Amino acid sequence: MRKHFVLDTNILLHDPEAVFGFDDNNVWIPIVVIEEVDTFKKDGSELGRNAREVARQLDALRSHGNLTEGVPLKNGGVLRVVMTEQALPKGFHMNHLADDRILATALHVKKHNPNVPVILVTLDTNLRIRANVLGIEAADFDTRSIQLEELYPAVTTVDVGEGELGALFDEGSLPLPAPPEGHAFFENEYVMVQDGRGTALARVDVAGGRLCGIRSFKNPLWGIRPRNREQHFAMDACMHPDIHVVTLVGKAGTGKTLLALAAGLQSVGEDQTYQRLLVSRPIIPMGRDIGYLPGNVDEKLKPWMQPIHDNVEFLMAQNPKVKKTSRGVEELTRQGLMEIEPLTYIRGRSIAAQYMIVDEAQNLTPHEIKTILTRAGEGTKIIFTGDPFQIDNPYVDSISNGLTYLIDRFRGERLAANVSLRKGERSKLAELAANLL
Repeated sequence: MRKHFVLDTNILLHDPEAVFGFDDNNVWIPIVVIEEVDTFKKDGSELGRNAREVARQLDALRSHGNLTEGVPLKNGGVLRVVMTEQALPKGFHMNHLADDRILATALHVKKHNPNVPVILVTLDTNLRIRANVLGIEAADFDTRSIQLEELYPAVTTVDVGEGELGALFDEGSLPLPAPPEGHAFFENEYVMVQDGRGTALARVDVAGGRLCGIRSFKNPLWGIRPRNREQHFAMDACMHPDIHVVTLVGKAGTGKTLLALAAGLQSVGEDQTYQRLLVSRPIIPMGRDIGYLPGNVDEKLKPWMQPIHDNVEFLMAQNPKVKKTSRGVEELTRQGLMEIEPLTYIRGRSIAAQYMIVDEAQNLTPHEIKTILTRAGEGTKIIFTGDPFQIDNPYVDSISNGLTYLIDRFRGERLAANVSLRKGERSKLAELAANLL
């Protein structure tokens, strides 16, 4: 029995290919959704690009038949644009004209298909609730069924035989033991090794069948050392030459951005492994965007990039080699060692031999993550930092955001590593606030 899926506007703006993601079922697009998508087509943001792609997709499908009568999709389904709406119950209107019309369309589809499941698909939690009140089944758009607890697990403890821990310290690696019951190792997973007497930190090399010891960091990176186990893992991943994509996730104060910046400054300024440190953040305003702020581009960006400046200045104050001679981020920028810019300008670029940090990556869409990664040229390393539970972008959530998507798709890849930071190190007050509020 074919199901009927009615799509909300945010589904198409989130993923222009969404109409092809429902197997051989029927897909319905209310006419009001087309009207809403049209209002975004001139937008210069990712939403605007997605809106234009939706229009191109629908126009291409139009050439294969009448959209109101139904056009066959490549996966065996049928797409229809529906104009008819069923009247909502009296008193149900909440001054959400577009949402009301989408609900009215879903009611119409349900009325004419009484014995077939009709499902409204939307990222809008409140619209799903309202649909439920009307007796319409509603669902989020998540075809990947990601479980967050699987992506951000606690550190795995690996037991080894007596004497093997010493071999790990002396030789730098040991044969990969059997994983704990119910666990499967993945590439570049960080683990704690124990033999009953002591413990050590290691990285899993699945392809090589080894447990590899990680760097000790007795010599600090730009004046800082890891303060806990997870920070040690993060520093190792950020400095490992064969890991080109690193995702650091954790709540506020766990040191994600600071560790990434310290590793980047070390790699560019001291080791000279990369030509430049490029730091970027998505601009997700709480109110108006940067176009409404006074000043030139640099002055407009300063409020958004201030957390980066704060972290760099802190690191420079910790580094005795530079704290007396350098004048902060401006000096690094003048020397060509560092560049800070918004992600708005990354499309079309080719970024080679650079150490790139993308901060607050939880506010990115999967398509934006793909855009960033496909800009990476030879010899470039990219660190993504973020907290999937602190999202300002209204079009993504803890499951559908680009950071979670990246971890899910790259897990187990030899070029990638993910570290979950759990313990706050900013201050006792910040840790208490993060845990209790």
